[in-house]
Amino acid sequence: MYTKDGENYFVVDGHVHFWDGGPANQANRYGTGFTACFYDYHRNLSPEGWVWSLEKFGNYSEDDMLNDLFGVGYVDQAIFQPTYLTDFYTNGFNTTERNGALAEANPGKFIVNGSWDPRDGEGGLKKLEALKERWNLQGVKLYTAEWKGSSKGWKLSDPWAFKYLEKCEELGIRNIHVHKGPTIYPLNMDAFDVRDIDDAASQFPNLRFIVEHVGLPRLEDFCWIGTQEPNVYGGLAVAMPFIHTRPRYFAQIIGELLYWIGEDKLLFASDYAIWHPKWIIEKFVDFQIPEDMQSEYGALTPDIKRKILGLNAAALYDLKVPDAVPVPAP
Repeated sequence: MYTKDGENYFVVDGHVHFWDGGPANQANRYGTGFTACFYDYHRNLSPEGWVWSLEKFGNYSEDDMLNDLFGVGYVDQAIFQPTYLTDFYTNGFNTTERNGALAEANPGKFIVNGSWDPRDGEGGLKKLEALKERWNLQGVKLYTAEWKGSSKGWKLSDPWAFKYLEKCEELGIRNIHVHKGPTIYPLNMDAFDVRDIDDAASQFPNLRFIVEHVGLPRLEDFCWIGTQEPNVYGGLAVAMPFIHTRPRYFAQIIGELLYWIGEDKLLFASDYAIWHPKWIIEKFVDFQIPEDMQSEYGALTPDIKRKILGLNAAALYDLKVPDAVPVPAP
């Protein structure tokens, strides 16, 4: 929990990873390039003093993660979002199994999400059932731009994707996190397009579609979809670090999201280990939309910040909120 100026904030980091992106796990130049691209985001958008070496960034330790999130980073609970990338990394980049082992060793700290890929057909449906049983999944993280052999991506509107969404509904996996953000080498930018969210959200109203990275750089497209579909949410990973490097741009992003999507459907995320939650949380709690922009976007109140930092994710994942944290009336 984070406390500032007499205000308490329950913090759920909605997008974290325990990856192995180091040289020993890189299967080819694409794995090397993917880790390097992530590292460039880390290096270019982090404040001075918060930048790691490339060696540590590629393969940080369990102790690093636990201390950074829960020791000094104010995080109460964190949600693992897997990214397999088995075409680039010998043992996968950031798997449910690797994340889940860390979660089991530290009960009460993490929520384990799974993943699926419609190109895996019937076998993938059985694997999803096994992941659900093993980790009691409440959510999945989907990566529509992932390469698989000759295929360089897929869409949520694909017929097989609908079969997987039907399976999620059957299994009670309601939180569908979908990576729709900036391109990462060597993945194709078009495969991150947000427009397939529209059809899926309409067809599956009982599922919640959390669009990770709020569609950047396609914020406007995402906002129009999000205001139309009541079951579409925005995950703020990647958007949050601009609070440091480009605060007015961040004000525009958060202002547009509040206008179109609303304060009840935005989820904080650090995207650890790309960025450290401590400095992001501190800057966000201190942040205010500039006065000359408030006539259009309004102001960020402590209650709005509380919802974004943890209460909205707590509602999606049925987490207990400490009594010391006020919960605004609906």
